[in-house]
Amino acid sequence: MNASSVTLDDIVAAHRLLRDRNPLVQCLTNTVSGQFVANALLAAGAAPAMVDNPEEAAGFAEIADAVLVNLGTPTAAQVESSRLASAAARAAGKPWVLDPVGAGGLPWRTQVAVELLANRPSVIRANASEVMGLAGAEGGSRGVDSSAHVADSVDAARSLLDRAEVVAASGEVDHIFAQGSTVKIGGGSALLQRVTATGCALGALTAAYCSVSPSALIGAVAAHAHVAVASEIAARSTSRPGTFAAAFLDGLDAVDESALRELVRLD
Repeated sequence: MNASSVTLDDIVAAHRLLRDRNPLVQCLTNTVSGQFVANALLAAGAAPAMVDNPEEAAGFAEIADAVLVNLGTPTAAQVESSRLASAAARAAGKPWVLDPVGAGGLPWRTQVAVELLANRPSVIRANASEVMGLAGAEGGSRGVDSSAHVADSVDAARSLLDRAEVVAASGEVDHIFAQGSTVKIGGGSALLQRVTATGCALGALTAAYCSVSPSALIGAVAAHAHVAVASEIAARSTSRPGTFAAAFLDGLDAVDESALRELVRLD
């Protein structure tokens, strides 16, 4: 599949399937983002399950339609759950998304993220610094923030494609890489960077879309498009981060075929 074969029609079809199927996403996410991620999935048309304990993680991954592993605030128990859930998802043929928060900036979680690559995520969703850190490059990471530009992470992202189906590097223009393909999604709002957990929500929504899409590439592109359009809708009503957080959830719900066809910037 090349970039031109991921069309606006593909995104619209994936969005329709998301709303029709209401996929169940198991979220192993950080303590800062849990409630926001759950609400974002519900607003977009999916269903969250915040099952992240070692006793249940693997069993629930077999039940869920998709799994998110987010390393924002990892504990020993959550890391063990992440290993179990990602392995179970792979064995069951379920898509799972790795969000390697802080990779390259914090050694322990970087090593955990590298270990999880053995279970071959459907999508690695990260900022440019995290992509570079995970690939072993010098990414200029500042913890969870990115101080690198997406264009700087192209080679690192492509190098990770032997361990993941898709690598999605978020930035002013999101770059989504698969073997032989690079898709760019523009638009969105700068306010996304001023509200915590919007990136975590994007990871969860990527997992949801992958479970209903014919490929991980289309799923990742559709999720990034949905979030970009929702943030633009939200920014029409507010210019402040507090009210934007609520407006963004409303925007995720408001996205429909008309909004996608009007606002998606696909390259």
